[in-house]
Amino acid sequence: MRLNRVEYTMMNNPLRASIQRRFEARRLLRMGGPLGGGAALEIGCGRGVGTQLIFEVFGANRVDAFDLDPRMAEQARRRVARYGDRARIWVGDATAIAAPDASYDAVFDFGIIHHIPRWRDALAEVRRVLKPGGRFYAEEILSDFIHNPVVRRLLDHPLEDRFDAATFSAALAEHGLTPLESSAFGGWVAWVVAAKAATAG
Repeated sequence: MRLNRVEYTMMNNPLRASIQRRFEARRLLRMGGPLGGGAALEIGCGRGVGTQLIFEVFGANRVDAFDLDPRMAEQARRRVARYGDRARIWVGDATAIAAPDASYDAVFDFGIIHHIPRWRDALAEVRRVLKPGGRFYAEEILSDFIHNPVVRRLLDHPLEDRFDAATFSAALAEHGLTPLESSAFGGWVAWVVAAKAATAG
């Protein structure tokens, strides 16, 4: 689902970009390591800050990214134009990723899957587009945050079938993504790096 006006403003400001750069990306880098080249995908790229970090912090050679909101996708295109044909941005849906099987060495999720009503379908798509041995880097918002009364007044999230850290990790495993490292801040935020099996199947 698209962000409401409040969350759109929250996600499109210098403070959010600084947190993403100085904390979220570095934490996931410590947990999962750099890419050292290769191809990466970002789901729900917003205005392209995460896409830029996948190049600059994680060392991807090529990054594809998409967002459900055409406004966000256009902002991302402008932000990553400096990378030329190494970056590709489109409007898309994480439950039906417009990419062939086994396309990417890594997939990144900077707080997107909790916005998706059928979030397990998104995990299945992440596994599908990852190469054998590829890694999924995820920073996710958890059910305690989503169901907080103040948050519910300000932000629009799906409320049914939300996940805590344990449920999210279990769902990753059920969809063929083995959690390698994970941590959480209470019941509000989790960070997980998971891997697809190195052999097909």
